[in-house]
Amino acid sequence: MNKLVALKENKTLTLGFWIYIMTDLVLFAALFATYAVLHGHANGGPMASELFKLPVVFLETIILLISSFFAGLAYLSAKQQQASQAFMWLFITGLLGLSFLALEINEFVQLANEGLTVTTSAFGSAFFTLVGTHGLHITAGLIWLSAILVYLYKRGLNDKIFNRILLFTIFWHFLDIVWIFIFSFVYLMGVIS
Repeated sequence: MNKLVALKENKTLTLGFWIYIMTDLVLFAALFATYAVLHGHANGGPMASELFKLPVVFLETIILLISSFFAGLAYLSAKQQQASQAFMWLFITGLLGLSFLALEINEFVQLANEGLTVTTSAFGSAFFTLVGTHGLHITAGLIWLSAILVYLYKRGLNDKIFNRILLFTIFWHFLDIVWIFIFSFVYLMGVIS
């Protein structure tokens, strides 16, 4: 009977990544603060309450939360050394992430068609900067995920790929938390006000 050797978490790498997450948190805190100050300054352009379509944004939220669930399953599968399961869950995470990004891009196009752009007003500038920065992080995460999938497919599961899956999962969960704040603070409050 073959006994599996437990995969090892690189604690130094994980600590360093948490420090990166904290710097990203500062970035998003600054963007949220900027949005809080500027969201009421439409300069005669459309306001959030006129533009935001909550059903679509709610769908984006559900998709991203489900993708985070699958990222967690991928980590747990990798920890149990089930490489094919981890690959499948990561692949599903990627598909859901792409779906989220497609909906977000479509939303940006629709908002531009309705008169809200980054140059329309301070509100538009703050909105597109905050939500766009989150979208860029999702894009970076999907690129990173693609590299993990290729590496996992070609080389299998080892300590190095296990740590990459762990760090990706932390990153993806962080982006989910940021999105929940965006959904609550930007979209829900925007429709209510």
